[in-house]
Amino acid sequence: MTDRRLAVDAWESLFRAQHEVFSEISTDFEGDGLLQGEYDVLLTVTRSADMTARLRDVTANMLISQPSVSRLVDRMATRGLVTKCPDPDDGRGALVRATDEGTKIFRRLATAHGRSIADRMSALTDEELVQLRDLTAKLRTPRED
Repeated sequence: MTDRRLAVDAWESLFRAQHEVFSEISTDFEGDGLLQGEYDVLLTVTRSADMTARLRDVTANMLISQPSVSRLVDRMATRGLVTKCPDPDDGRGALVRATDEGTKIFRRLATAHGRSIADRMSALTDEELVQLRDLTAKLRTPRED
């Protein structure tokens, strides 16, 4: 049995650390042409084969609702950052593809954002980073009761 007080203390520390780090690195998105959500969409899309992802896969990687992701992708398509078309393998689905302009803006911001993340995370050793990655992955895995 996990010590309840320790579990609450650890959770509060994790939550506060995430909030503080996120607040610090979110300044990377000020005035660079992409909002945080747009960056997240392009992160998923550019990591996919042919820089194309199913809308449901984009949604699965976001922390907002499916309708909100759809509206965000539609706004990004209007701005020329992505294209959206029906998924030929799923009549109800859609495919999202990064445009050359979206890819260019994303890569420029990703380089700077990656530096910010690395700088902030440099407080930890490589061994601690591996441990943090593994522990947070373990927390994200659904529990079996």
